[in-house]
Amino acid sequence: MAKLKPSKGAPYARVLGVGGYRPTRVVPNEVILEKIDSSDEWIRSRSGIQTRHWANDEETVAAMSIEASGKAIADAGISAEQIGGVIVSTVSHFKQTPAVATEIADKLGTDKAAAFDISAGCAGFGYGLTLAKGMIVEGSAEYVLVIGVERLSDLTDLEDRATAFLFGDGAGAVVVGPSQEPAIGPTVWGSEGDKSETIKQTVAWNEYDSSTDKFPAITQEGQAVFRWAVFEMAKVAQQALDAAGISPDDLDVFIPHQANERIIDSMVKTLKLPEHVTVARDVRTTGNTSAASIPLAMERLLATGEAKSSDTALVIGFGAGLVYAATVVTLP
Repeated sequence: MAKLKPSKGAPYARVLGVGGYRPTRVVPNEVILEKIDSSDEWIRSRSGIQTRHWANDEETVAAMSIEASGKAIADAGISAEQIGGVIVSTVSHFKQTPAVATEIADKLGTDKAAAFDISAGCAGFGYGLTLAKGMIVEGSAEYVLVIGVERLSDLTDLEDRATAFLFGDGAGAVVVGPSQEPAIGPTVWGSEGDKSETIKQTVAWNEYDSSTDKFPAITQEGQAVFRWAVFEMAKVAQQALDAAGISPDDLDVFIPHQANERIIDSMVKTLKLPEHVTVARDVRTTGNTSAASIPLAMERLLATGEAKSSDTALVIGFGAGLVYAATVVTLP
């Protein structure tokens, strides 16, 4: 029986750089109210959202990803040629194949990096981060680029009072590389497929009839999603802290998926996070950008000085599927 050579990866992995891109168009609640019977006060009280960014024709999934990735690569202090893997999490790249990751890898100037897309909704960044960590520790890549990117404005029904105000566009990226000490904790992830109907696309692509159907959009059962996120995801977040061997008192930063500020506030309360913990609230001006929300929020916290390099951060994403992923990371 032949013996395989052991992997020659790094002992651990860490986030080395982060970058973000928000489309140039800023959309206030007043624009949303042109199509739904609501108010600015209602939207803010229910979600915390004041504005969001919507992409123009040139701000494609690939274009936004390339902008965010360039910043992350520069922040990490490496060159694109050193990138050995490109993982793109998105639900809003409409071409089934080839993966948009391959286009991004080429245009960034990587040296034939492994490149693939994943679809894990709002938990997609956490899924990608976990895969990247495995690639580095296993030794198949020294540096991996993880991108969360969405053009959810393309999948928004502006006449749906429950969701029209929620979604925004953007891209966030991180470079994951080798580390001599633990800097990305164990991932607590999973799925609850029995609840998959609570967040879904209204019409499947193969069933869409342009002559009779509205263009496919994302819809959700708001109250069911809210209850699940508040009660179940706080448990997952605590499990991630336990897996990393730390307590809420050890945290510096909390970066949850930017779905809804009421959900964020409820999780903070349930987890009993101390006052000193900085909480990401990028949802106020960026909206819900699904897979992009965590890296975008991370980038903003570091850029504004609300968080700093080497801070310990709890990140958790959750959404359509229903899927979730949580881990503790050391910020770049």
